[in-house]
Order: sequence, then structure tokens, then C-alpha cells
Amino acid sequence: MAGGVCLQPFLGRVRTPASSSFLPSLLLGFLMLPGISWQVPHPPWFVQVQCLESHMVVSVKRDLFGTGKLVKATDLSLGPGGCKPAAVQEDAQVVTFEAGLYECGSAIQVTPDGLIYRTSLFYRPHPIGNFTILRTNRAEVPIECYYPRWGNVSSRAVQPTWVPFRSTIASEKKLNFSLHLMNDDWTAESNSAKFRLGDVAHLQAEVHTGGHVALKLFVDSCVATPSPDKNSEPRYRIIDYHGCLVDGLSESSSAFRAPRPKPDILQFTMDVFHFVQDSRKLIYITCHLRVTVADQAPDQINKACSFNKSTNSWFPVEGSPEICKCCNTKNCENPNGSRGLLPISTKPWKRMASLHQQQAREADLTVGPVFLAMNVSRHTPWEPNPDFVEKYAALGLGLSLIAVSVFTLVIMALVLLCRKHNSAS
Repeated sequence: MAGGVCLQPFLGRVRTPASSSFLPSLLLGFLMLPGISWQVPHPPWFVQVQCLESHMVVSVKRDLFGTGKLVKATDLSLGPGGCKPAAVQEDAQVVTFEAGLYECGSAIQVTPDGLIYRTSLFYRPHPIGNFTILRTNRAEVPIECYYPRWGNVSSRAVQPTWVPFRSTIASEKKLNFSLHLMNDDWTAESNSAKFRLGDVAHLQAEVHTGGHVALKLFVDSCVATPSPDKNSEPRYRIIDYHGCLVDGLSESSSAFRAPRPKPDILQFTMDVFHFVQDSRKLIYITCHLRVTVADQAPDQINKACSFNKSTNSWFPVEGSPEICKCCNTKNCENPNGSRGLLPISTKPWKRMASLHQQQAREADLTVGPVFLAMNVSRHTPWEPNPDFVEKYAALGLGLSLIAVSVFTLVIMALVLLCRKHNSAS
């Protein structure tokens, strides 16, 4: 913040100078623990704060109380997380903290007009050596950084990978991923999770982008387990190596559906199976979903590849077939080790912002349990139940005996009638 803002008793919001109108406004106060006397610092400044795009810089004069006695840097900390200052020279007059807006236990408040990040500077003196007395008081300096919700916080160019910083918080709330079982014609979510061996499950992954720029969805991996824990055993890989549908290598017909209905939707089919010696006959499917900007060209990290048994080759939903060749080598990492997500900065505050954006672009979702009908297969020929056979065989025998008895009675009645007729004549 150009020129900084001087610390003063808590009087309300202090606006930045007109020359720095593009930066967020800052609220500073000076509070002491209840019941303890305190001294009010006087100009020149004793605490100065700069609220930048993704981090804050807090500078503290060691003559914190304006008495000429310097406080120890080790007695100063930032936020409930107790972040320590950067390395301080022994004769330095100023202690500097550099922290991301999310770091050090800071809190955020969302208002209709802006975002407010709150934290505090703490001074907690400790006795020197074996002494049990102190000659200074503990202090807390509340700090707030205010950011307008609409518009960048700096006049300099902001060039993130996919969306301006102003949308970082919105992305965590509006970027919702989903994974559903669909009916056979993909028109609606399936109302049943019961299958038979030989059935085909239809799965649809989707991201709801809200007010974001156009995004394209990818399924990095999918694993089937007999419990909701994706790391449990046994496990079976359905999709692996950043979008290779490896289940299609087996006797199944599993494949991605092409073309996509929309860039933010990806659909695939999976032949139903069950785990050997698992009496529960159910599975859970956990998939890792990820998005990129819609106009990013597909590559071996961002792809959706199915295996074609007739050509014995892999083919993508979009992009060149070359991007699927790594499905054979099982090494689909970029040469530089990047996954095609946000670059991670070496500076801690920028690294924190990148990680939050990256987390907002990925999600693990689970579908299940998917039930398998006991001992029933679409390919199994019908075999009568033994109880059924025994029951209805007995019934048939009884009906046959009744029919024979009735027939015998009819014959006897006819014989008697004939004899009576002959006697009368």
C-alpha cells in the first residue's frame, strides 16, 4: 500500500490514500487485554499493512509502544495460527510478516459488496532468562483487508491461469461437481442402482460452472471398491493414467461416449462386475474429476481415451489419437512433471492462492453402493428351482390321479346304464 496506513486507536474504517484507490481499504485497531493499562502509539507509524492481490505484508516497528524500548521479534506473531516473521537481523528496527490471505488462521467474511479478511497481530512478551516478571503488556492489533467483490484489486494486470482472483472465493462455492448413474438413454438419472451380471452401467460426470468461463471436464481416474473408502482392498481400476478407460482392455465393452453432450459433461459406460469371494455383491465407484479451460487443447494429461478391440488401439473423445498412446506405456505425465493445472509459485502467499484455486478445480466423488442381484446373470440360462419342481410335480400327480378316478367312475356308470337297459328289454 503506497505510503502505508499509520496505527491509531480504534476509531473505525481508515481508507487508503487517493493515490492508491485501486487497492483495498484497510481497518486497523489497537486493543489490549481487558483490565490491563496500555499506551497509545503516536505517529510516525508503528504498524503498517499492505493488502495485495493474494497476500498481506505487515511491518511492525520494534519500538511498538513508542517508548524507545524495542520488543523482541520472537514475541510477535500473526494470526491465531501463530505465524512467525521472516528472518530478522539482530539490529533491525522493523519486523516484517508476509502471509497469504488464507494463512495464519485468518477469517473471511463475505458481504454484498466485498470480501473482508480478518486477522490480528499478537505481542506476547516472555520473561528473559530465569526471571518471572515482565515489564511490558501483551497486546493485540486487529487487522482487516477489504476487497471489492467486483473488479480486480490492483491496476496492474492480473494473469492467473483460468480466472481472475476476484472469482477465487466464488469458485469454491459455485464450481460444483457431480457424478451420477444414468438411465439407458442418458435422459435422466437412474432411479435404481440394482444390476445383473451382463448389464451396462451408464455414468455421467458433470461440473456446474456457475458464472465461470467455459470449462471442460475430465475424469482423471475411477476406482471400484467394496466399501466407500477408495483406498480399501480389494480395488479395481476402471479409469487410470489421466483419462485412460483401462476397464475396456478386459472382456468388457466399457468406453467413453463420444461426442460429448457439452464440454462440461463427460459420459462413459461400464460393464457391471462384482468382486470374487465378496458376499456383499455391491461396489462403490470413486472418480477424480478435474476441469480445464474449454479452449485448452487436449493432451496426454487432459484426455478421455477408450480402447477399441477391433483395431487394438486407443482413441480419444476429442483431440489427436497421439495423446492416447501413453495409455499403453502407462506413463502419461508431462515431461516437466506438470499436470496442466495452475502453476505453483515459490512465494508462500502465491502458492497458497494457487493451491486454493487448484482445489476448487478438482474433486473426488463416489457413486454407490451399486447392488448386484444375487446369483442372477443376464447370460445365465433359466434353471427351475428344485422346490418349484417338487411342488408342482406333486400337484400334477394329484391332478392325474383325480382325472383317472373321474374317468373310471364315468366308465362304470356307463356299464351300469347299459345293463339296466338290457334287463328292461
